[in-house]
Amino acid sequence: MIRPAELIERKRDGGELTAEEMNELMLAYARGEVPDYQLAAFCMAVYFRGLTTGETFAMCDAMIRTGETIDLRSALGRKVVDKHSTGGVGDKTSIAVGPLVAACGVPFGKMSGRGLGHTGGTLDKLEAIPGFRIELGNDEFVEQIRDVGVAIIGSSDKLVPADKRLYALRDVTGTVDSIPLIAASIMSKKIAAGAEALVLDVKVGDGAFMKSREDAQALAEAMIELGRRAGLEVAALITDMDQPLGHAVGNALEIREAAATLRGEGPADFTELVVAASARLLAMSDLEIDEEEGRRRAEAALGDGSAIETYERWIRAQGGDPDERVLPEAPVVVDVEAQDAGFVTALGAVQIGTAALELGAGRRTKEDAIDYGVGIVLRKKRGDAVSDAEPLADVHARDADTAEKAKQEVLAAYEFGEDPPPPRKVVLDVIV
Repeated sequence: MIRPAELIERKRDGGELTAEEMNELMLAYARGEVPDYQLAAFCMAVYFRGLTTGETFAMCDAMIRTGETIDLRSALGRKVVDKHSTGGVGDKTSIAVGPLVAACGVPFGKMSGRGLGHTGGTLDKLEAIPGFRIELGNDEFVEQIRDVGVAIIGSSDKLVPADKRLYALRDVTGTVDSIPLIAASIMSKKIAAGAEALVLDVKVGDGAFMKSREDAQALAEAMIELGRRAGLEVAALITDMDQPLGHAVGNALEIREAAATLRGEGPADFTELVVAASARLLAMSDLEIDEEEGRRRAEAALGDGSAIETYERWIRAQGGDPDERVLPEAPVVVDVEAQDAGFVTALGAVQIGTAALELGAGRRTKEDAIDYGVGIVLRKKRGDAVSDAEPLADVHARDADTAEKAKQEVLAAYEFGEDPPPPRKVVLDVIV
């Protein structure tokens, strides 16, 4: 029988826990035998003292053991791939990557979450589609991957239940931004969900959780190590979030942009990230191709119509209507016009995200309802030339008052100069 106080004291003083101790601590917490106040103290000790690689894996493994797991390889006889993003403004990448990879003949299975902040998460965006079902049982999840090639569903409460409790505790105790705790949280869910190859999209910059390249790389490396120890093939893309990704910010607006991208009509930065992530996943699949060939096949699927066909088949399989005409629309749309001529030198992701949140595109608390139709469409981004009074963006709002407030916030997010800034790639680095 473990004594949590002893483990807390040891970690507080810089000591190390064994795998058995970490396992017993997390299982006891999941059973309700360790109270929240003791786990909160443990998390604070970890926040200041960190965890060794071995401790982090032990924690990840222990959280997995608190619930069920899915064995997709045994169920499908194929290597299933997955993608995870650490989140950012305008990040609808999984909604395009899933069907694109499936169109290239590789099964894609993802359990995703909801958003808390500037816009909805992947599930919220998908629920902007009338009729779309995010709740599928494990058997339905497996069957849809087999039949359609792609499924994105809500995380099961039976998978890694300790993580849900632990994350809520970290959220109210100031211990969210601990790299070992973040890595164990993310990877425990990914390992339990059963995919064998995973691409991590680790955002860095103004609109990302990780503000520095050093922190983003440290998180990526920690997650890759956890995946490898569990037998997964993992790679990480470090990607730019100093400005929003793509043009659309807001749930239904982002669904439209994801679909346009799968028709080969998407914004350049978003298209590049989708293709880069897909190429990497195809190279990690059981097709036995390299990344260059993966990119060629992904680009071909965008051009020949198979990517958008797979998207539409996937949406129908989960009960949704892929016709974009049925997506929610905001009743008020106003232009945000430039006040002068020049070049866009910066576009603050956080400010755009905050404007979207004020419009109703996101949640401040888990109980808040999302307005699926509202959001922002950015017509000009970093490096673009702008003339006086030229539209910079469109604000999609529920009423004139919120539209005007958002308009001012969007305008404040833009910075201008006489010369264009140096070009910056959306994929800043790849870690394997």
